[in-house]
Amino acid sequence: MGFSKLWLDYRKLADTRRRVIISCDHSLKDSAAFEELKIAMASMVPEAIVVWKSEVFDDDSYLIVMTIHPELAEEEYDIAASENITEICAGSETGLLYGVFAFLRQTALSGKFCSFTAHSKPSQPIRMLNHWDEADGDIERGYSGKSFFFINEELEINERTVMYARLMASIGINGVVINNVNVRRKAKLLLSIEFAESLANLGELFARYGIKLFICPDFAAPKTICGLDTADPLDENVIEWWNTTCALVFGKIKNLGGFLVKADSEGEPGPMAYGRTHADGANMLARAIKPYGGIVIWRCFVYNCTQDWRDKKTDRACASYENFIGLDGQFDDNVYLQAKNGPVDFQIREPVHPLFGAMKNTNMIIEFQLAQEYTGQQKHVCWLIPMFKEIMEHHTCHDLPDDRVSRIVRGVAAVANTGDSYCWTGSELAAANLYGYGRLLFDENLTCDELAEEWTRLTFGDDEKVTAAVKEILLGSKQAYEDYTVPLGIGWMCHPNDHYGPSPWGYEFDRWGTYNRADRDAVGVDRSASGSGYSEQYAPALAEVYGDISKCPDELLLFFHRVPYTHRLHSGKTVIQHIYDTHFEGYAKAEHFAELWHGLEGKIDDRTFKNGCERFAEQLRCAKEWRDIINCFFHRLSGIDDENGREIY
Repeated sequence: MGFSKLWLDYRKLADTRRRVIISCDHSLKDSAAFEELKIAMASMVPEAIVVWKSEVFDDDSYLIVMTIHPELAEEEYDIAASENITEICAGSETGLLYGVFAFLRQTALSGKFCSFTAHSKPSQPIRMLNHWDEADGDIERGYSGKSFFFINEELEINERTVMYARLMASIGINGVVINNVNVRRKAKLLLSIEFAESLANLGELFARYGIKLFICPDFAAPKTICGLDTADPLDENVIEWWNTTCALVFGKIKNLGGFLVKADSEGEPGPMAYGRTHADGANMLARAIKPYGGIVIWRCFVYNCTQDWRDKKTDRACASYENFIGLDGQFDDNVYLQAKNGPVDFQIREPVHPLFGAMKNTNMIIEFQLAQEYTGQQKHVCWLIPMFKEIMEHHTCHDLPDDRVSRIVRGVAAVANTGDSYCWTGSELAAANLYGYGRLLFDENLTCDELAEEWTRLTFGDDEKVTAAVKEILLGSKQAYEDYTVPLGIGWMCHPNDHYGPSPWGYEFDRWGTYNRADRDAVGVDRSASGSGYSEQYAPALAEVYGDISKCPDELLLFFHRVPYTHRLHSGKTVIQHIYDTHFEGYAKAEHFAELWHGLEGKIDDRTFKNGCERFAEQLRCAKEWRDIINCFFHRLSGIDDENGREIY
């Protein structure tokens, strides 16, 4: 097999029973839930035979009963398990599959058939992965090899695709976008008859595992595919083309959930080219696919990417809010706006996007990035789940029944971190981000400690030393990465284009609006009311906090304010001393994580161990570079020495 089973590598239980009976209606014998039980039992109790609806039940048997109950929601399930019998009841085949995975997860963690009860219903209705795969097999911002969806410009369905669907269902993912939001070259033809059969087959496979298939269309398709001279969303010929095309596409691809669209952003075409609004563009598409139950997910990542660094009033952080807030209430009910978790671009520390809570009459989806574009590119360990959980629990302070982000959004999406590498995510430890993301969306009450424990034991087994070491690495990795890279919410400071490694002024005089404004006297961007005004986009209670230097949280200070290096943080340290200390401390943490990993030799499989060693070596090299270049940069600018006398080059 050319790929890992990740957390679905079912291990043998401490059980000697000779028979596993799966009792269910005949219609469920062909379901994914039934099949998953057979796969799991073959590994967990390899001496046992698996039978359907046997009349014989004795001490040498284990009984699993599956039923569908109409009073439960489609994705809801109940489990009542004992040492001899387990009953799984759900509202649909998808719910049963989720229940089966929950039963298998708990059984695997226990190492035996055990007694427990569970009731679960997803915390988020839409739980999505956005793949940035190209039709030629490349993956934009991909750090795990090539695409396993597209091979030689063809859409492939094979045993790896099936394994992918199983893995995603096991963590509750129910929507997958298979191609890049930047629709290039042959991917533009996903709307054509050329891909219809393969998309229909993939949609059928996904449906078996409770996953809706989504694609990213080219907004300019009426021009690029059909040859019209316009893609104006209010043009009658354009509307007719989309209506006809969607009737054909959705007619052939029965499990197509809809479209994810990037428009009027970073060179991608959109309605603004014709003097139309984002609502005009999104609604036109939404009306074309509404008869088939489809939804349009419209990205809010829209900003002026030709800024002049001399202009201190134009602020990229302000752009998304300014583009969309005036359109609240103008989108059709099957349009969802997808905004990134922060206002800039997946940095290790940003404030929560101000559109959440402000768009009170619009469906909103929050977008995270599992692909670690700015957080180590899956060479550095950076477990993002604590950040995701913190953002989802953030209080927006808007006048709402529940002002937390998790209660405001109608779904969650993340840029996928998978590819055709053996372990799917390049580094085995990066797979913890994928696992934790899905599980957190399904059950928002899970703690980071619980998720780290689950993933570690399901992946590596029950060796206490392995569990303790890997958990310590995961739980401390995000803060360590933040410490040795960019300080106090300033962001960026990375090499342009590839976004890897330190370059403090790499983007400082560029067009992308990603400035830190560091000079000999001060650092940071003034986004208060007297600066770019970005802080005023929040509800009044938060605007007051973010806009006031004396109240702004330390971790976001330089995102919102420009301050001298001698400014004292709430911690009591000066800004410059905080920069020095955290960069030395962050590197020391990375060293400690590498030592913990090296101590696991012989306790995890050799392939995984060696891959981890190689990646920790690169993390330490790069973390040291971050530490020395950033400290040196600020030391030379400020002329202020480290209070602790450490070497700064």
